[in-house]
Formats: sequence, structure tokens, C-alpha cells
Amino acid sequence: MYIADFHIHSKYSRATSKNMNLDELTKWSKYKGINLLGTGDITHFLWFHELSSRLTETDRNGIYRYNNTDFILTGEVCNIFEDRKGKVKKVHLIIFLSSFSKADKLNKTLERYTDLNSDGRPILQMDVIEFMKIFKDSDDKGFVVPAHIWTPHFSLFGSNSGFNSMYECFGDFTDEIFALETGLSSDPEMNWMVSALDKCSLISNSDAHSPSKIGREVNIFTEKFSFPSLKKILKERDTEKFVLTVEYFPEEGKYHFDGHRNCNVCMSPEETKKNNNLCPVCGRKLTIGVMNRVYELSDRKYGDRPSKFVPFRKMVPLDQIIASVFHKDVDSLSVRNKYIEIIERIGPEFTILLELPENDLRKIVEYDIVDGICSVRKGRINIVPGYDGEFGKVEIPCRTSKIEDEQTLF
Repeated sequence: MYIADFHIHSKYSRATSKNMNLDELTKWSKYKGINLLGTGDITHFLWFHELSSRLTETDRNGIYRYNNTDFILTGEVCNIFEDRKGKVKKVHLIIFLSSFSKADKLNKTLERYTDLNSDGRPILQMDVIEFMKIFKDSDDKGFVVPAHIWTPHFSLFGSNSGFNSMYECFGDFTDEIFALETGLSSDPEMNWMVSALDKCSLISNSDAHSPSKIGREVNIFTEKFSFPSLKKILKERDTEKFVLTVEYFPEEGKYHFDGHRNCNVCMSPEETKKNNNLCPVCGRKLTIGVMNRVYELSDRKYGDRPSKFVPFRKMVPLDQIIASVFHKDVDSLSVRNKYIEIIERIGPEFTILLELPENDLRKIVEYDIVDGICSVRKGRINIVPGYDGEFGKVEIPCRTSKIEDEQTLF
């Protein structure tokens, strides 16, 4: 099993932790059991310099290594532009570069258009098609993946500034797009409702802004790969080598349902339709979320599947399970200490959440935490859906008989 999280950010992106550095990232990759990370922010010159000076080449073309963690050169760009009808579009793209020399070539071209050092995710006042020309000229072996394709404000199909088809966005470069990132607010089953996406591999990543958040969503392969091999696997939708994605419960994503955060209004697509897309509190247009937008573009029923697909499993991260069981904040020191204690005692998070049998877990992990893990495995959780930038709230039912005793562990 080879676990990859391709989309993260560095300390040079806005609203990210100062701990998003190589040492912290590799430490947390071991906690999680992640084998390969995207570098993120490859267009930022300071991060580029740090990566190029500290990562070492492996014998797998286009894959690098630091502190026993593999890396692939990735970044995210934000394209903001007017389409042919004068409507403003905002699309985020994940870029995969085949080498440092190719990334350097791309950066030297992009710096003519924007200040690459202002943000790890640069803003380009540039049509996506124009960017694709520049990208392919810089690295004909690299590839581009539209990021979190359903989120309202900055995505391929976003309700506020997206497109209704891939061709509308990419034009003659549409065939160059063979993978899509589902984002935290959707899962593959939702994407399968849109048959136009069948030709693309669906990948899932954390988009992490702090080290503990890497691996919120990941991609699982049967074995290690080179850069050209990964491109081939995704392009051919090779389900023998790309075997699983691990997903957030999409309801937990911060744009799953419709709503107004300032008005504390959260609505399902059906409720939104009854209210004519208007907020019942302020009367203004609601932020239309991912589920609603998927329904709008769908031509299949929920539950229908394409003929070829990568299966998935839904998961709640271990620190969230611990926090929920003991009614603590997920970022509290007590939860972090308990998380690390369990990892050091047993092994990586993905092994604990996905592989170890319940009976084995009960021999070495506190009773109520095991209850929480098993509830998540069986999908027996309650979620208040996320909306308009608010993450959903997860409640994990577990036995209560031992909670008083277990809380003393903190």
C-alpha cells in the first residue's frame, strides 16, 4: 500500500501554519502513514529554493525524497479572469511538474505576470487556456488537475464563478485534463452522478494548511511509482494500481450544503429550491453549495456508478475521533498528546483507522476511542452539514459508561 496526498501548502501560503516546513511535514507523514506528499507552492521562490536544496532525487523519475518521505513537485494557482461573456471566473488548478528544471522554467515565465513571492498560491489574471499554453510550453511532461472542483467560489464547477462543462473552461486543452480533485465537500459517489466526468480519474487530497491536517483525504496505490507512471495511471484510470481513495464525510466539508454563515442559515438543496435560492433571514441570495451544484449538472441518480471507478472509504481523522469521544477541542494539547501516545504505541493513523481488527484495537486502545473508531468505520455518525465556509460538525456516538474514567487520562 502506497499512500499519497498530492495537494498541500507550505508556510508561504496565506492562512497557513508557520510549521508547514519539511521537518514538520515529514514528521506528520510518519504519524499518518503517508508515503508521498505533494510539495505544494512550487511557484514560490523561497519554498522552491528550500525544496531544491534539501530534496534528493530517487531512482524513480520525478520523485524526490526527504527524511524518508517521498515528494512530487506540485503547486496550486488561482486564475481570475473574464470569460467571453464578460463574467468573472475564478478557478484553482493543481500543477504537477516533472522536474525542478521544468518548474524553474515555468516560474520564470509566470513572474512576468505576477509577484510569485506574494503568496504560495499565486493569483494569475490570466485565462485558464492561456495558462495551459504557458504550462505545456514549460513542461510538456507535466499535467494539471482542477482543484476541489465543486466549491462555490474558486473552482471548475463552482456555483459562483465556475463553468458548466470542462470544455467551457479548457477549450482545446480539455483532453489534457484527465484527473479531477473532488474536494472535501464532495465524494466520488456524488461525482459519479455527472457522466461527463467518467473519463477522468478522481483524486482526493487534504489541501492542508497545517501539518496535522495532511491526510484528511488521500489516494492509495498498490506500489511506488515514477512521475511518468503516475501520469499514465491517472490518464488510463488504471484501477489495478490506483485502488482506493480515503474521503472526508462530504457533509463535514465547509461548502456541502447551501446557506448564509452570517445569518446562521443552512439549507439542503430541496429547502433552497422552496425558498427560491434566497436567505429567509436577510433575503439575499444564498451561497449555493456543492450538493446543490452536483444535482444541477447531474444526469444520473445518486448511487448510480460508472462502468469503471476507483472505490472509496469515508473516514474521520483520529484526532477528531479522540476529541469527539472526550468532548475536547481537536486542537487542544490533551487531544494532541493522546493522539501521539496512541500512534507511538501502535503505529500510523491509517493502519489504526483502516486495517487493525476491532479485537486487536481493544487490547491496546482505550475502550471509548475504539468505540469511536468502529462507529466511523460503520458510518454510524451524526453530522450537521457544513455550509458557506463553515465546516460541518461531527458527532460520534459511543458508549458513555467509561467516559468519566477515561477523561482522567488528560
